[in-house]
Amino acid sequence: MFQFVSSDSASLFLVAVPPDIDDSETSGDITVAEGENVTLTCKATGHPHPRIVWRREDGGSLIVYTPDNKIEKVETWKGDSIHLVRVERRQMGAYLCIASNDVPPAVSKRVTLHITCKQRSCYIFTKRVTDV
Repeated sequence: MFQFVSSDSASLFLVAVPPDIDDSETSGDITVAEGENVTLTCKATGHPHPRIVWRREDGGSLIVYTPDNKIEKVETWKGDSIHLVRVERRQMGAYLCIASNDVPPAVSKRVTLHITCKQRSCYIFTKRVTDV
């Protein structure tokens, strides 16, 4: 897609470029311990500059740490980085970084978050019951 702008003294071509996710500056699959905080980052190029939206692949909610130091539960998150706080095993899974700038096609990258258990919280205790 091209846009041509002309003036008396010069001509200028503006080129619209679809978004492209920069894998070298974008989070890959990551493993963290339960209860820790983690930041997922997504960088994209294109013209105009792409907007980034994060969401869970399964449609679940995101529990994020906002720039004004609050914890919120949201369906999507706008921005290059998403800060997940005190992650739990239920937050484990695939997150999608979606880059768009009104020049088709939008692109996405899947980032899988693996969460390991802390020793104290992973044991499930069972009691053996026998007939007397």
